[in-house]
Amino acid sequence: MSKQLTSRVIAASEQLLAAEAEKKSVAALTDTYENLTIDEAYEIQLKGIQQKIEAGDRIAGKKIGLTSVAMQELLGVDQPDYGHLLASMEVENAETVSSSTLFQPKVEGEIMFVLKKGLKGPSVTAEEVMEATDYIMPSLEIVDSRITDWKIKLPDTIADNASCGLFVLGKEKFSPADMDLAGIEMKLYKNGEHVNTGYGKDVLGHPATCVAWLANKLYEFGGELEAGEVILSGALSAAVVAEPGDRFTAEFTQLGKVEVSFN
Repeated sequence: MSKQLTSRVIAASEQLLAAEAEKKSVAALTDTYENLTIDEAYEIQLKGIQQKIEAGDRIAGKKIGLTSVAMQELLGVDQPDYGHLLASMEVENAETVSSSTLFQPKVEGEIMFVLKKGLKGPSVTAEEVMEATDYIMPSLEIVDSRITDWKIKLPDTIADNASCGLFVLGKEKFSPADMDLAGIEMKLYKNGEHVNTGYGKDVLGHPATCVAWLANKLYEFGGELEAGEVILSGALSAAVVAEPGDRFTAEFTQLGKVEVSFN
């Protein structure tokens, strides 16, 4: 991250924070700020996160976005991104979320990692991630966008904290040792109806590859993965729109299920 932020990075960050506070979505930043770069987008994201920390929140972990072909096609991008998970974003398993606090939520199933030791790029491998992992859990991410109608390009979603909304963790912890994470199957249900299926191999070939990508990407901005942080490794299938009254359940082979409802 640059030592001195430009005026448009500061303005864009304040615009997104105001949108969240007032619950009024904004036009795509890539339409407002000409030639907005990916580096600028991460600076916008980091500035917003820092302000939330200064206001009393804390970082609970990281999320990796756009790791599957399904999600990349949905949003028209060709590479992953990452965002920050804050303590205020966590929702208990099977809890009901108020739709009034969100903009345009969608739900996706993911495999969550917690590390027992930190990892620092720039050359972290998937094997090193597996060795450093304390446990994994089934999870749901509720993605959301402060950008009107999800009309986003890659810099927009990065600036908007990788379109993060909330996250839900399962109840049981599992050791990844001798577990075929690439072969894990996830079935997502909406109101009891099966809506899509994904596999661990659908996120860059293996969920640990995604975590390694994150460690190496964070290095570019002077960051690293820390022991104990929650890491959402990426959506195993396309995100599904959530509306008041909906209930979502993700069932994972080997990992059990995780669910959330909306009112």
